[in-house]
Amino acid sequence: MWTRSVAPPRRILALALAPVAAFGIVVAAPAAGADVDPLAPPPCTTDIRALPITEFTDHRELGNELQRIAAVSEGRLTVSEIGRTNQDREIWSASVGTGEAVVLLNAEIHGNEKVGPDAILRVLENLATSADPRVAAMLDRITVVAVPKLNADGAELDRRGNDRTWADVVAEFPQLAPAPPAWNYIQRVQQGDDYVNRPGFDLNRDFHADLDYVPDPADLPGTGAEFGFFINPESQALRDLYVGLAEQYGGVDAFLDIHHQGACVARDDTGELIDVAVDYPPLPEWEFEEGGKYAGYENSQDSSRQLAISAWNGIEAAGYVPVRYGHAPERDLPGQARSAFALNGTRTVLFEIRGQTQTLGQAGRERFTRATVAGIERMLLDVSTGAVDRIDPRSYENLADSVQAEPGGGTDQDADQDADID
Repeated sequence: MWTRSVAPPRRILALALAPVAAFGIVVAAPAAGADVDPLAPPPCTTDIRALPITEFTDHRELGNELQRIAAVSEGRLTVSEIGRTNQDREIWSASVGTGEAVVLLNAEIHGNEKVGPDAILRVLENLATSADPRVAAMLDRITVVAVPKLNADGAELDRRGNDRTWADVVAEFPQLAPAPPAWNYIQRVQQGDDYVNRPGFDLNRDFHADLDYVPDPADLPGTGAEFGFFINPESQALRDLYVGLAEQYGGVDAFLDIHHQGACVARDDTGELIDVAVDYPPLPEWEFEEGGKYAGYENSQDSSRQLAISAWNGIEAAGYVPVRYGHAPERDLPGQARSAFALNGTRTVLFEIRGQTQTLGQAGRERFTRATVAGIERMLLDVSTGAVDRIDPRSYENLADSVQAEPGGGTDQDADQDADID
């Protein structure tokens, strides 16, 4: 099977774009003679290819950008290292605002899902430097904490999983020596990437609702319908940040996890290729009833639907194409970060941006970044004003659904999305 080569070193290319105001940010107009419209939706394709990704923010650039924003923010934005990846790269967190309600943003838990860091950087810079009194008022009511790039090792390899062997896990947790590897340990060719010679983990299956959980060999290898194990330093860092915020503020009010999905996803009502899908946690409703496996946990499903609708409204109002993510009622993925945090009482939402680097490369980067920023900004505004609590969660089912588009045109109304892409 053909495998993709590791991406070359990245650099940021300054795209010239039509003016756009978002909380006061204005992006420059296009340069004369530009051949490609950076806001045009990229096509549907399922071909796996090695494509350019130099426009996205890499690990080194992220650290530099966060420090730059902090320097010009006059103390409004603070940057912290919350941990290290398995390959000893910094995991950065940034915080802005002084309010009691905490919104936690996370991106690039999968290293080939790269719009999230760029969108978060734009939001952070705007919040930290805006002179708009409405932004100041919002930051009096909320505190925004962001982890723009959780999986820095996978990001540098431009692949979904991190860079960690089972031997690394056993060295950290000797009690797991007799156990088989966790089910989310990748040792095959996946999405064109070679994990046979350089294995890793799907980090978004490594979370547990018991935030004090210690890996137990009796629980391995586990399945996707069971909790994860916190056996990776990246998931441990996000958990520890969440726990610290919950202790400091009395809880985390909202959590956003930014992902990408396949490149061929359309709206069921118009057939348009979508920009961002939104979703609430994949936890079956009946499992919260008496005797269900989540009966002893917090049920944040409706409040999460409210947050997803808020984001949808922002994306659509900005002129982009939102959709609700494919979500069968029986879908059960408690090992995801958003599920584990929701079971602890946090409303959580998933963004699924169309296309990953192996299918679209950096095509659509600016369009998808703007759509994502629009969704984040509406969420922050609605959380800060309390408007999110006035949204009818039942209206979530009235939002346009997603269907699979076919390369070359058309849609398959009966096709399922890849249920494990998030």
